Amino acid sequence: MNELLVFVCDGAPVRGEIVSISTAWQAVLERRNDPPVVRRILGDFVGAATLLSASLKFDGTLIIQAQSKGPIQLLVVECKSDLSMRATVKLSVDPSEISPNATLGDLLDARNSGRLVITLDPSEREPGQPPYQGIVALQQHRGGQLTPVASAAEAIGLYMQNSEQLETRIWLTSNDSNIGGLLLQRMPDSGGHTHLDPQTAAEGWTRIQTLGETITDEELITLPPETILRRLFLEESTENGVRSFPPRKIRFSCRCSRNKVADVLRMLGEEEVQGILEEQGIVETICEFCAKPYRFDAVDCLQVFKTDLLSDATRPPSSGH
Repeated sequence: MNELLVFVCDGAPVRGEIVSISTAWQAVLERRNDPPVVRRILGDFVGAATLLSASLKFDGTLIIQAQSKGPIQLLVVECKSDLSMRATVKLSVDPSEISPNATLGDLLDARNSGRLVITLDPSEREPGQPPYQGIVALQQHRGGQLTPVASAAEAIGLYMQNSEQLETRIWLTSNDSNIGGLLLQRMPDSGGHTHLDPQTAAEGWTRIQTLGETITDEELITLPPETILRRLFLEESTENGVRSFPPRKIRFSCRCSRNKVADVLRMLGEEEVQGILEEQGIVETICEFCAKPYRFDAVDCLQVFKTDLLSDATRPPSSGH
């Protein structure tokens, strides 16, 4: 199962999504060797990025970045509008130092330093137009105290509340084989639900949330989205109507290339790259998303810095590359 299902409720101002990811998630994990607790957090954010990407109104990419001074230094998930995705995580400590019982706050919010950045990046931005970014601290006030968020779902909920001003509920779970997620979003009472008076709309939103709260982690990671929708909203569908759209496929895809690595070398500068060549005889890097190696010898590096056009500054790997 690598599917995302979108549905709308006729009797409530609610749009929903259900996601199930299996082989695409396993493609991410087979390239990594992270502790189980880190994999679960990464999996939850992969589910969140996929759910959020389904509502993109443009051709482009949604990027979730979580940064902190904790054991997880950087976590990145990218999901394009066609639901192709990739993900990586960078640790600041040896994996053996991470407790199997560590919480998201322990790993991503050391010293209240955690930040969640969600970037919406259209593929055809106007010159000089920056991508849209929303930044949310990974803490919130509870009972007059600042405490770290407990889960990826809670972090995304804070983002939606603070940046999008949309009432949103999200449930996420993952293991080494599957990712599952459910998103419910309250839509404006006007527009598509002009037939609902404010009280009916409010009651409908409460009713759908109550149904959503009955979902279990086991159901999210074992059942197809269509089955979850049917079981979860059977009564709602019978009494008020629930409509779903054709499921969309999710796949793992990395966009790394030799050209992009050459671009990075140019940003490093000729002097630094020359130093690496003198010390190691070759410049080698591995894509953090797909683990594909890229090697540049002295001739490759010379082309990188002596050719005006980047497309001319790289050549296919020669023998031994």
